[in-house]
Amino acid sequence: MNTLKKITLGLCLISIATLNAQHKKKAEFGKPSQSELALKNYPKDPLANGVVLYERGKNYVELVDNNIRLIKEVHRKIKVFDPATFNNGTVEIYYYRENNRSERIEHLQALTHNGSLKTYVLEESVFDVNLNANLSVKKFTFPNIKEGSILEYTYRIVSPYFFTFGGWEFQGNLPKIYSEFNSELPGNFKYNRALYGYETLDKSDVYIKPNCFSVSASSGMADCEVAQYAMKDVPAFKEESYMLAKKNYLARVAYELRDWTSFDGQRESFTKKWEDVDKEFRYDKDIGRQLKYANFFEEHLPSAILLIPDPLERAKAVYTFIQKHFTWNGSYRMYSEARVKEAFEEKTGTISEINLALINAMEAAQLDAKMMLLSTRENGLPTLLYPVLTDFDYIVAVVTIGGVKIILDATDKLVPFGMVPFKVLNVQGRVMDFKEGSYWHPIDPFNKNIYYINAQIAADSNGDFNGKVNEVSTGYISMNTRKRLIDQSLENYANAKHNSKTNIEISNLMLENRDDIDASLKESYDVLVETEVVGGKTFLYPFFMPTYFTENPFTLKERKYPLDFGFPLTNTYLVSIDLAEVYEVLELPQSRVLKLPEETGEYSIAYSQVDGKINIRLNIKLSECRFTAASYDLLKSYFSNIIDIQTKEPIVLKKKAG
Repeated sequence: MNTLKKITLGLCLISIATLNAQHKKKAEFGKPSQSELALKNYPKDPLANGVVLYERGKNYVELVDNNIRLIKEVHRKIKVFDPATFNNGTVEIYYYRENNRSERIEHLQALTHNGSLKTYVLEESVFDVNLNANLSVKKFTFPNIKEGSILEYTYRIVSPYFFTFGGWEFQGNLPKIYSEFNSELPGNFKYNRALYGYETLDKSDVYIKPNCFSVSASSGMADCEVAQYAMKDVPAFKEESYMLAKKNYLARVAYELRDWTSFDGQRESFTKKWEDVDKEFRYDKDIGRQLKYANFFEEHLPSAILLIPDPLERAKAVYTFIQKHFTWNGSYRMYSEARVKEAFEEKTGTISEINLALINAMEAAQLDAKMMLLSTRENGLPTLLYPVLTDFDYIVAVVTIGGVKIILDATDKLVPFGMVPFKVLNVQGRVMDFKEGSYWHPIDPFNKNIYYINAQIAADSNGDFNGKVNEVSTGYISMNTRKRLIDQSLENYANAKHNSKTNIEISNLMLENRDDIDASLKESYDVLVETEVVGGKTFLYPFFMPTYFTENPFTLKERKYPLDFGFPLTNTYLVSIDLAEVYEVLELPQSRVLKLPEETGEYSIAYSQVDGKINIRLNIKLSECRFTAASYDLLKSYFSNIIDIQTKEPIVLKKKAG
């Protein structure tokens, strides 16, 4: 029996149910149907500015110039309903390259249909752009886009890289009437596969196709596994605030090359165990060997730091030294050309070089430090079932002191010891312990994130209110404010506060602890608050300074993916209003409390009136930062009430006679 036939088809599909559905006939390029041309809108999403009418992808193996190549074919048709808001007229096709080899895009055809008029994308209108050392993109824009246009394109990619299989996204930013993906692979290619997202396949069909592939007449024929997946009426994926990367939730099927067997019977594994990765990293010149410079850093750390007796204080001093010494050069560059000593001498480096230097420096100070691989929020959640190193795009340090693990990132000069940047708050990372073996560890946010406002205002003879405001912020909230202060002058920062509310004037803004990242950031300023007079009544909106939440971030009718705020927070707003014998109260809003289930959060608003003064306390608290999609309606209502309190509940006053 031929070697290929002896190999079990190792494609395993995770969490995909097989459903009975009729396979849609393959569309013919350049010939849209009359019903497609006549379509005016998509009834399942009437507000959509376009819809994908049909798309089909197929990945298979083919002999090209006597070499085995992975072929990826794509055909897509898109209907335009509103050209003024339609932003899918430019197509980007990504392809991989390294050294002298590259994926090749062939048979690219693209045209715009306007009734019977066909306008083709010309060859000189297609551009190639190199994004980095290994990734390029071919781009083109459809011409003559109008209401009712159909944009159609097809291409194929010839790839020598079987690890860049690509998979298929059934869901995108436009709704889709029909989306189909097929793969046809000989048995010596074994892939792990997984379905992501919250949509259901309408077709999932996997079967063996006998005698589908041969290298030569003497090698015999190999069996192939054919997989066919399809979804109908796929809703558009609508991004919203407080979510992790979109790719975590899109309906898609992903392929990860596990291993393959050559035609002479030699097997090569691509999906390895973490034990294998640990061993490779330990001796890799760009990672493992860059962790062997403790002696170098012992010579370059100030001796005063090395003599600090308390381990925690010593760790803080090492962190501050590395943080101030380096300036991040803007590059991540995880696995290539990391050179810690050279970066230290040049005082600039990549994410990897700076944090590898931090680990070395901690070791030089007799502290237990390890490297953690993680994926940023934007990059998506890493695969947990097996090592996929391309899932990771960031390196941080983990130092253990008194049994407590502290995650550190010295690349950002505004991040205090014990915090990590917001961009890396992505659930968990892999700590690379080369002695005991690597393990997953949670990436927990700094939990004391407070935004506190205390305002005291009094009525003047003109009927307006003057007073003083003090603000205090900590944690991620103060860090974000410090970042804004770097990008703009103090005057512009004050003007931005003023412009956020049209009925106030701010003056004499002063900052305290602006450059002390370990301390609370304090702001103080004078404020003039104007009132609104309607029909003899004076309306005063007491929340004249913005709270942390100035609008409801949740507007979708339904949200199927989780909510992630990144960090817990507390926002307290106190205001004391002295009516100063100028006003009397006609209406005061009601006090109330709303608590989220299981003490995950609450808000409370309390109004009181004593001796001609009104005292108000608004407290907003989120004790947890992650919520399931089932909590969406409750949180949507929670924030709706908070915004109503700020914008729709004025204090109604009346001027006293005389």
